[in-house]
Amino acid sequence: MGSKNKLKRFKENATFENVFQPTREEVVNDEFPLKGKWNKEFFKNDHPLVLELGCGKGEYSVGLANRYPEKNFIGIDIKGARFWRGAKTAVDGGMHNVAFLRTQIELIEHCFAEGEVDEIWITFPDPQIKYKRTKHRMTNSEFLQRYKKILKKDGVMNLKTDSEFMHGYTLGLLHGEGHEVMYANHNVYKNEGAPEVVTAIQTFYESQYLEQNKPITYIQFKIK
Repeated sequence: MGSKNKLKRFKENATFENVFQPTREEVVNDEFPLKGKWNKEFFKNDHPLVLELGCGKGEYSVGLANRYPEKNFIGIDIKGARFWRGAKTAVDGGMHNVAFLRTQIELIEHCFAEGEVDEIWITFPDPQIKYKRTKHRMTNSEFLQRYKKILKKDGVMNLKTDSEFMHGYTLGLLHGEGHEVMYANHNVYKNEGAPEVVTAIQTFYESQYLEQNKPITYIQFKIK
């Protein structure tokens, strides 16, 4: 993407009511005004709150919001020029149950209050295969504890990925740490029984993976 396009999208993001771009200082100093107040101040209802971490273009967040109007969705990514697409689609479509937050995932507990979130989706994250990159894997022990802080007691996690490595790593860690694995499938489009929500929504890249006969894996779990 050219720098002019990026600048144009950054400027347009600033005009969208469904996009929030706090500074790192605001977030770290717990000065982000929507923390603990997402439903009350922005969505103005008490519907379940669902996050998509590393939302990219926001296709999954928008797809979920379309499918489940009785829930509120927030796509989170540090790259605003990417989720511009999802934010614009939501604005143009008059969707009021989806928003986008530009911040780093490691600051998540500064953006949401304890027990504020009902469900979290992690869709096609970078698997960070090299051992020295373990600390950046979005399902490592440290990240799971961050998610646990903001999730309700029975909050649910979802991991959907094309990386068999990420699938295996996460499954092993979950079992090893005694978390509750509710469902696991190493090829959701070939094996029967996968939850409809997992196969009903596809991102652009996911469609490409499927054309290459790449298996899409899925785990649903609760953090203990």
